Amino acid sequence: APFNYTGTSHSVFILLGIPGLEEQHLWISLPFFISYLVALFGNITLILVIIAERSLHEPMYLFLCMLAAADLILSTTTVPKALAIFWFRAGAISLDGCVTQIFFIHATFIAESGILLAMAFDRYVAICDPLHYSTVLSHVIIVRIGLAVVLRSFCVILPDVFLVKRLPFCRSNVLPHTYCEHMAVARFACADIRVNVWYGLSVLLSTVVLDALLILVSYGLILHTVFRLPSRGARQKALGTCGSHLGVISMFYLPGIFTIITQRFGQHVPLHTHILLANVCMLAPPMLNPIIYGIKTRQIRERVLSSLSSQWKLR
Repeated sequence: APFNYTGTSHSVFILLGIPGLEEQHLWISLPFFISYLVALFGNITLILVIIAERSLHEPMYLFLCMLAAADLILSTTTVPKALAIFWFRAGAISLDGCVTQIFFIHATFIAESGILLAMAFDRYVAICDPLHYSTVLSHVIIVRIGLAVVLRSFCVILPDVFLVKRLPFCRSNVLPHTYCEHMAVARFACADIRVNVWYGLSVLLSTVVLDALLILVSYGLILHTVFRLPSRGARQKALGTCGSHLGVISMFYLPGIFTIITQRFGQHVPLHTHILLANVCMLAPPMLNPIIYGIKTRQIRERVLSSLSSQWKLR
């Protein structure tokens, strides 16, 4: 519908945090703070261990290093601002700051999806074509895959910046959320946002949804190959190498799918529930990914334990 826009567009927005639970903000901040500390410590430890340990300079661990870096960016983009809202009621954010947050949140989310797809491809080659593993996934190819993931994220999300910046905001500047999200901000515009809606949907379908479908195909081929192996021990070993990755995939996609279903069909679900679910998508993967890989991967676990024991002896 057309709008008669004659006012001044807002240049500052107010993030409310979690509306309806303002009195519990202090208690809600505790899991946010603990999750952020665990994400920082776990992902930085993963990156340092993989860089320092030459035996971990393999495709799977290099992709894991990329995933840990993306997790650090995602959690640092969202959690500190949420804690500022909970602790100091510092919900004010400029339009430029809001757009910057939108860019990094969405770009990092798409980058993580691309990295998970690359890790699924790594497992496919390792199990289905092991003789050509070192050739197919050489260090040069891994660098190219990493650059492709970053460039794809940058190119598909950059238009979001201009789509939001072009909008006039003359209604409310109060956002009932802990962070700026593209469509949540666009709905406050006094202009036609159909371009924003359709572009956001096309980006979701062409990146995250497509990645998820390709991951399903790759694991279908992996399972087909695994169950044709003659030895039960070989089957268990092959499935064991995929266990960590499957856990990380579940933590990345399942909360997002559940959030989308709740938003689509949960019209009677309270607003604070929607916001809490959206924050789970931002908090859970960065916190749990290093824990899953640290527990399931022997080389990483042994390296971390040896580092901790050597520091303890020095004390």
